Amino acid sequence: MPPPTPDLPFGAPTRDVWTVGRLNREARMLLEAGLPPLWVEGEISNFSSPASGHWYFSLKDRDAQIRCAMFRARNQGVGFRPKEGQLLQARGRVSLYEPRGDYQLIVEQLEDAGEGALKREFEKLKARLAAEGLFAAERKRPLPAVPRRIAVVTSPTGAAIRDILHILARRFPAAAVLIYPVPVQGAAAAPAIVAAIDLANARADCDVLILARGGGSLEDLWSFNDEGVARAILRSALPVITGIGHEIDFTIADFVADVRAPTPSGAAQLVVPDRQSLLAQLLTLRERLRLAMTRQLAHGGQAYTHLLRRLNQAHPGSRLAQQAQKLDDLEQRLVYAWQKQATRLAQRLALASRGLNTVSPLATLQRGFAIVTDAGGAVVTDGADLKAGDEIEARLARGSVAAVVK
Repeated sequence: MPPPTPDLPFGAPTRDVWTVGRLNREARMLLEAGLPPLWVEGEISNFSSPASGHWYFSLKDRDAQIRCAMFRARNQGVGFRPKEGQLLQARGRVSLYEPRGDYQLIVEQLEDAGEGALKREFEKLKARLAAEGLFAAERKRPLPAVPRRIAVVTSPTGAAIRDILHILARRFPAAAVLIYPVPVQGAAAAPAIVAAIDLANARADCDVLILARGGGSLEDLWSFNDEGVARAILRSALPVITGIGHEIDFTIADFVADVRAPTPSGAAQLVVPDRQSLLAQLLTLRERLRLAMTRQLAHGGQAYTHLLRRLNQAHPGSRLAQQAQKLDDLEQRLVYAWQKQATRLAQRLALASRGLNTVSPLATLQRGFAIVTDAGGAVVTDGADLKAGDEIEARLARGSVAAVVK
């Protein structure tokens, strides 16, 4: 920018006169180029949010104030709505609103001043516990597939417990719930949470533990960033699922827990199965079992029929029946052979009888001859062999005659 031109007397060459717009534009460029993005702390005042969604406010301290603008694209990620008198830390770049010549800070990041210190403490504790291995994935345990009883560590009067109980009753009413009531905010909260986690483990009558709380600021959730709570979760024998705050909120307890849910309702949905899904699976399994049993029974029936057939074939009664049939067959064959043999023998006997009759003395006797034997039974063939007084016997065709030789 050229140096300012001094006032010239009347009739001198024309002055280099700037417009207000040029002056403000040059001033804006000087401010934006001359100062880097920086953090400013002060109390908020004159906060307004028109229909555009942009935020306009002032930051002030005892000595001065500065106008600030935070556009909608940036303020949507803040997570809270600034309140009059709230002490904030704003990070942005110095600029100038040309139409009015207002010197201002274009805010890109906005935090509660107290939260800034808490965030630094949070990051420090997170780094230390991570280095010790408290967040290691290999130590995470799976949740039980079908828990019988669920321990819930939370406030007994908050919205979180109502959401959890409603979802558990809808998804899986068979699971019992044991509530460990604790404060979830304030100085007494962290020790109470530690005691409840230890008590639930000592009782050992639950399968899983839900640690839950509804949404809030970083300061509201600070009890769940306590190191004692983190170590209680670490030593818990029960698997721990956290549902703390909203989806964008992360606490140390979330990193140590076995499972992190985005909300208390999300924790309830993750910890139990959906009964409708289970019923559908059971119906599918029942149908598969029915088909398998039908196939098995059909196969078994075929095998039974085959074995029964083989048993009947090998049964002693069947074998006896076969042997009896064979015996009948042999008997018939024997009778047939005997009859055939008897016929041959009869024919031979008849021939032999005819031949025998031809040479038989009996046939001779039939023709009137007699056979004479002496007293000793010897056949007498020569009369000279006899003498008077010898006893003889004459055998006739029918009967015999005793006589004495004269």
